[in-house]
Amino acid sequence: MQRRLLFRVHALRRMLERQIAVEEVEAVLGAGEVIEDYPNDTPFPSRLVLGWTGSRPLHVVIASNLRENEDIVITVYEPESAQWQPDFRRRRVQ
Repeated sequence: MQRRLLFRVHALRRMLERQIAVEEVEAVLGAGEVIEDYPNDTPFPSRLVLGWTGSRPLHVVIASNLRENEDIVITVYEPESAQWQPDFRRRRVQ
């Protein structure tokens, strides 16, 4: 059974501000790669997923509520090259 995908209000606001469509988020989650894990996040463990929509990199922070069989999109953004290595997989050392 496929997990239900939910969006926090914060994520929807950021997506609107950043002109990121729901379909782009779904594509990232379907084909992207987990680049960071946050197992101690509450109320659910979360992870940072990197994916591409065309030539545009996107980061999606998603939490998994296994009990309810749902994934919750926390936020979505286009990573800034000043903060990330050129492949957008690792943070730059500050």
